[in-house]
Amino acid sequence: MNTTLSWRRSRRRGLAAFFSAAALVAASVVATAAPAQAADESISVNFSAAGGSPTYRASGWIYGMTENAAGPPDNYFTDVKFRYMRAGGAQLDSPGGWVSGKYDRRWNATRAQLLRTRSLGGEFILLVHDLWGADGYPISRFPGDNGNWTDYDNFLTRLIADVQATGAPVQWDLWNEPNITLFWNRPQSQYFEMWKRAYQRIRAAFPSQLIVGPSFAGVPSTGGWWTQYLDYVKANNVVPDIVSWHSLPGDPVANVATADTTLNSRGIAHPRPYQINEYGASNEQNPADGAWYIARLERAGADGLRANWAGGNNLHNDLGNLLVHNSSSQYQPKGEWWVYRFYGSQTGQIASVTPSSNYDAFATKASGNAKILVGGGRTTGNVAVNLQRLDTTSGIVQNNQVRVLVERIPYNGGGAVQGPVTVQDTVATLSGNGTTVNLPHTAVDDTFTITLLPPGSGGGSASAFRNVNAGRCLDVPNVSQTNGTQLSLWDCNGQNNQQWTYTSSRQLQVYGTKCLDAEAAGTANGTRAIIWDCNGQANQQWNVNADGTVTGVQSGLCLEASNFGTANGTKVQLWACTGTTSQKWTRS
Repeated sequence: MNTTLSWRRSRRRGLAAFFSAAALVAASVVATAAPAQAADESISVNFSAAGGSPTYRASGWIYGMTENAAGPPDNYFTDVKFRYMRAGGAQLDSPGGWVSGKYDRRWNATRAQLLRTRSLGGEFILLVHDLWGADGYPISRFPGDNGNWTDYDNFLTRLIADVQATGAPVQWDLWNEPNITLFWNRPQSQYFEMWKRAYQRIRAAFPSQLIVGPSFAGVPSTGGWWTQYLDYVKANNVVPDIVSWHSLPGDPVANVATADTTLNSRGIAHPRPYQINEYGASNEQNPADGAWYIARLERAGADGLRANWAGGNNLHNDLGNLLVHNSSSQYQPKGEWWVYRFYGSQTGQIASVTPSSNYDAFATKASGNAKILVGGGRTTGNVAVNLQRLDTTSGIVQNNQVRVLVERIPYNGGGAVQGPVTVQDTVATLSGNGTTVNLPHTAVDDTFTITLLPPGSGGGSASAFRNVNAGRCLDVPNVSQTNGTQLSLWDCNGQNNQQWTYTSSRQLQVYGTKCLDAEAAGTANGTRAIIWDCNGQANQQWNVNADGTVTGVQSGLCLEASNFGTANGTKVQLWACTGTTSQKWTRS
């Protein structure tokens, strides 16, 4: 955690003492200030200037799994395109770790979280210093004290063997925030020697695994500790594979530019990956600032891991404070989780965005939709989003019109949020292949998403189908547009993957191009309810009945939540009509 930088944002909430997953007990205090009320601002999205496909580089977290890695449930990770977990057993048995003779518990937690991260498709960043015990609590010794490296060598021998035994690759983050005494309370020269020894041991044991550093408490600069580190690693041939620092706060775009300058001037091979492995100060963890960091990380081309300010058991849970849970381990998402869920739904090609002084956005275009995630939590006012060259999108513009769905993601004071709130769902007529969408940003911590769809996809006539028994809505998982995706129940959120238009031909359309479909024209109990390209066949025709049932024209079966399920993710299927509430739906 960086305790010396001035805040990037002027916010109404001051930061008192919060725990970070990597900077576990450092406290920063800032002056409380009201958010500025600036003049209206505008950003633009040019869909003709398209880049590569989204890689979800901002979807990384520090800790956030239970100690045994059993929670939170998978969908909270997969729905946000989980990329990275950074962990090493911090706060377990505090003071704990190798230096306190309590290595095993920390390693067992790390191993469990590593293996689950890999099973979810993520990369695991191993925090070596937390396993040693340097997690912010006073410890009795540091590697190399009094010139004696035996204990540290023994520690590395054990850790290397333990990682080898997992059979899973890791990224090696050798020491967190070594430029502040909270984590490295010894001379810089001793840290440099530790870095070299660890680097050489790990490189010899794992030639293909990546080494990360220095995980600097601050952002790149043209002098001081940062450049002293670069000079040392260059001179001793121990340059990390991934150069890392912390943005608490900071601007990833400006930080990357400085990093480029300092690496290039030393002849350090570039480009190489950058990892901002803590981003988002505690008062920046809300939908507006979270979306801003996503946009800036994407613009900078740097991977990011969202900081974790929790302590105790909550450190090892809640996906880095994106969720809340009760004593029965039932989880609910906060507003910022919905930001990452929308980000995870953005597919296709990245479109070009011109930001304003306080707002930025991440925009994509795919077949049948275009999506814009808008971020900025410094001020309030109207944000005019100028959408340009919509003629270069695919399947969205029809008869010079486009459907515009605007949703607001609430902060709700950091509490649970049931989903985004629809604030506009209209059909716009284009002028010069573009249109302007105005976002009323009146709550500084809330943010907005814009989804562009074909005008025939429903506009104001689309509605959600809420299961009477479960109270959850008919949902296309992960906002998928893949033929064959089975429908499920999910908390009602108003997003376009829950908006169904009942047509005159008795189809239930979603996205304007996909239809509710009885898989393989099935007529047997248990036939899966899926989406498929609309084709007008009988297995895509439905009766929406006055008694709340939805029955297949071809099969006569009822649409139901399987096994009377009420949980998020419950599969939806066809079954003989029985009159139970699991087969009844209300439209809203």
